[in-house]
Amino acid sequence: MDERRRLLLSLGMLCYPFLAAAGVNQYAHGTGRIVGYLLLVAISACYLGVVVASMRAWPAYWWLVALMTVLAVLLAPLAHEMVLILVAVIVPSVAARVGAWTSAVLVVVGAATCVVVPLALGWNTGGSWYFAVAVVFTTLLVHAFSRTATANRELREARAEVARLASEAERNRIARDLHDLLGHSLTAITVKSALARRLEPDAARAEMESVEQLARQALSDVRAAVSGYQDVTLAGELARSRELLRAAGVAADLPTAVDAVPAEHRELFGWVVREGVTNVVRHARAGRCTVELTASTVEVRDDGVGGPAGTGSGLDGLRARVSAVGGVLTAGPVEPRGWCLRVTA
Repeated sequence: MDERRRLLLSLGMLCYPFLAAAGVNQYAHGTGRIVGYLLLVAISACYLGVVVASMRAWPAYWWLVALMTVLAVLLAPLAHEMVLILVAVIVPSVAARVGAWTSAVLVVVGAATCVVVPLALGWNTGGSWYFAVAVVFTTLLVHAFSRTATANRELREARAEVARLASEAERNRIARDLHDLLGHSLTAITVKSALARRLEPDAARAEMESVEQLARQALSDVRAAVSGYQDVTLAGELARSRELLRAAGVAADLPTAVDAVPAEHRELFGWVVREGVTNVVRHARAGRCTVELTASTVEVRDDGVGGPAGTGSGLDGLRARVSAVGGVLTAGPVEPRGWCLRVTA
């Protein structure tokens, strides 16, 4: 769109060579008039070449400006003072590629040329001031259009970057949510399936029914994660964690109420409980898991094998959630044994 507008503006500025043609028609005769018209055609072609070179960043830009200037000088004896209207084409072409101060100097020099040259050469000075004003006005117009085109291009680039970042953030969110949601559900399914193998048929049937419910819940969680409407509650995660720990043979010391936790922290604390308990069942080989809640903290602690403070997709995703609300996450081994995951909101 900007290139089309620039082309339309450039075509509009071709009126200046047509005005110079009036001078050729007035002052040149015979062969001189034909030569004058051909020079104007060549100048117009050079100017269009300058416009295209500017849009395509061709290195021939300055050669075309120089050729246009030389052709204008050759046209001067044939068009007299009317050739000075071409200064309003040449000066903006140069000013568009140089700094602001240099452009200002060029405008002053170009306007002065339109006034001084007719006086020095004895040409008609009636239109000198009009030509000087045309130089200033045209340069300002081209400068304003160039600034607008640059701003539009930067805006398009910024929009593209925002779209890219939004897409990347959405991919990261889906990956994080799928890990957190499926990690818990699949761990519970694995534990319950292993437990069912060791139980009597009736008890095993009950466990497999629970596995079926977990599988259905996992499918629902995947759909919710993709759509961005996953529903994680602290009370729900405590209930699921109690069931998961029971199936894994880990003694659960979990709170029975969440009233002490403000409503704005419950979803985040639900994610912490989910990730912490899932890691206990997966890695800790613990005999007991304890969850403690206060108004601003949640802590998941076990008495398992412990280990060095790690990262992993789960903890990295949880850190991102905690950082998003300005909280602090700490995780690592505790004495005499075990692991502790603590989040302060």
